[in-house]
Amino acid sequence: MEKPKGKLISIGGAEDKGTDLEQGFVQRNRLNFFELGILRRIINEVGGLAKRIEVITTASSIPEEVGINYMNAFGKIGCNNVGILPIRNRQDVADPEYIERIKNCDGVLFSGGDQLRLTSIFGGTEIYQILHERLILEEGFVVAGTSAGAMAMSNTMIYHGKSDLAHLKGEVKITTGLAFVANVIIDSHFDKRGRFNRLAQAVASNPQCTGIGLGEDTGVIITEGNIMEVIGSGAVVIVDGKDIRHSNISDISEGSPISIEDLRVNILVQGNGYLLRERKFLQMVLSKIPL
Repeated sequence: MEKPKGKLISIGGAEDKGTDLEQGFVQRNRLNFFELGILRRIINEVGGLAKRIEVITTASSIPEEVGINYMNAFGKIGCNNVGILPIRNRQDVADPEYIERIKNCDGVLFSGGDQLRLTSIFGGTEIYQILHERLILEEGFVVAGTSAGAMAMSNTMIYHGKSDLAHLKGEVKITTGLAFVANVIIDSHFDKRGRFNRLAQAVASNPQCTGIGLGEDTGVIITEGNIMEVIGSGAVVIVDGKDIRHSNISDISEGSPISIEDLRVNILVQGNGYLLRERKFLQMVLSKIPL
């Protein structure tokens, strides 16, 4: 597989999306965005304040509010060359204007919300193909996503799973993601919402994939589809199933608790890195671009 020249930036989220697949996390009265330092890093990676960023609010049930807040957040760091793509369905995603904007921008940012909206609306479309091609061919092109936008980046995607039931077989629902990065499963709001069990079940079902649990106000930058650097104030949990010796997940009935032996876990913070193909922890990543 050809090494991508562009970069992925996956962020664990922190903003209220207006809706959530888990009960108890609806906070419609508060739209908190991840810290501006991560937004600054996105701008640095695309090449500076003059570069064009298109924010895709498709996943959100409150796209207008989310779009305005992103415009304000980018404006606070002096980036005003930002557009909002209000794509709501597969008719919108075929709009020639939106296709041209994706062809001409320097980076895109998928907002949070429902990741299944992203895969069902963008999958197989011209915009989907353009993003994949630009990520492979263009150095400096950035595809970023927060919360659901981050989770949809992987080829194997969690689309449902309540934290309190995630130890039970069948409670974690998986489908095909947007596949911007191979052989990973990304989860967001990881520590705050207690999502370790659901990522562990996803990895136990797909041990060829490396699980990436993103804390809030925390993200990863993936270069060449392999070299991962952690940014932000929280932690990233790596769940590695390569050395699993035993798992009962294929033998038990739906609704039964799962057991896993020798699931490997790594905890990374800002400055740490990880090689996805080699499954190797890096103590420090010497980034060429300041945080």
